[in-house]
Amino acid sequence: MKLIGTYTSPFVRKISVLLLEKGIAFEFVNDVPYEAGSKVVEHNPLAKVPVLVTDEGEVFYDSPVVAEYLELLAVAPAFLPADRGAALRIRQVEALADGVTEAAATLFRESKRAPEKQDENWILRQRDKLSHGLDALEKLAREKTLLNAEQLTLADIATGCALGYLNFRRILPNWCVERPALVKLADRLFARQSFARTLPP
Repeated sequence: MKLIGTYTSPFVRKISVLLLEKGIAFEFVNDVPYEAGSKVVEHNPLAKVPVLVTDEGEVFYDSPVVAEYLELLAVAPAFLPADRGAALRIRQVEALADGVTEAAATLFRESKRAPEKQDENWILRQRDKLSHGLDALEKLAREKTLLNAEQLTLADIATGCALGYLNFRRILPNWCVERPALVKLADRLFARQSFARTLPP
């Protein structure tokens, strides 16, 4: 099994963590989609990572789809409940965490543009998404039902990768202020070997 992606992508990290937690052997292929010579588009027409290539040559892309495929392999531990309704609720929290990650990535990309070309309204919109998303995750982390519960789920992993990306790119450095439940969740996750091994360089 091959995982195609980059070491800095939080979405690739999410899949790497899942594979490591499940003990599934895989080969990591470092391929930056926006660099010359990238072959990502040969596997994903959208030229986005992560891309998972199975031993049989089947290709899956987009991190929620790849995560779903890994769960279908029925390799313990499971990160989604067997009940489809309960799984859907976990997937919704995953989508929330992924949305926070995407807003942070958008802000990072915008910050790399020349100051005169940056769109202030667009930046404010992404910051609002980030703030509201983190507040929602904090509430869920305090409730300890769909997030930050006793059993580790895909929602926890996606949230951990989102928070790790905020730290890595120094997007919203004060995200942890008045979000103690998320801070505790992050500390618990970052202590796991799967997160330590996938720390961006």
